[in-house]
Amino acid sequence: MAFTLEQVVPWGRSYDEYIQMFALSQTDLEKRILGCGDGPAGFNAQLSQQGGRVISVDPIYEFSAKKIKKRIEQTFKTVLDQTKNNQDEFIWRSIKDVEELGKIRMKAMNRFLEDYPRGKKDGRYIEGSLPDLPLFNDKFDLALCSHFLFLYSEHFDAKFHLESIVNLCKIANEVRIFPLLELGSKKSRHFDEVIKKLTTYGFKCEVKKVKYEFQKGGNELLVIK
Repeated sequence: MAFTLEQVVPWGRSYDEYIQMFALSQTDLEKRILGCGDGPAGFNAQLSQQGGRVISVDPIYEFSAKKIKKRIEQTFKTVLDQTKNNQDEFIWRSIKDVEELGKIRMKAMNRFLEDYPRGKKDGRYIEGSLPDLPLFNDKFDLALCSHFLFLYSEHFDAKFHLESIVNLCKIANEVRIFPLLELGSKKSRHFDEVIKKLTTYGFKCEVKKVKYEFQKGGNELLVIK
């Protein structure tokens, strides 16, 4: 079955959230970065404006800004309603309430939409999806995967996770994945198995605490080298 935009619920995090989620230092921001599964996040737009070197890969980049914007408008209220109905799964500290969450997410996604046509032309937004990526001849210092691997453990099995991470490690010196929980604020059912196999393959895996926590218990980052 062909990939369609109707399958997607676009939900983009902000530049500031990326900094906190991935514990990015100024030195990190000066590296060549791959954002995998970025969707309509504002990270690429702002970092590129600041002179950074970043490429984002996501299947939604098959579509035009107009189509992505329309899909955001179709799903935005549904996501906020679902969040409101499951408020106990989140920590309302840095983000005070559902209304503020909506403002932060929409601001990030609007920044993406403004940047997307130019960024796509410049090759900063590339259509592609895990576990296979269209960048195997390229090399990055750092790969970031936000709110996809481990989060959707119910939808993708351990084999998919393992292949995805190994392929990311082929094109990046270091891979960072956040969060390590699956939907429902539970530890990913695949985490232990995937870490065990990665270690067997010779990768160094380290779990680090980060300052960012919105999902309850979602304040851990996986670093793979």
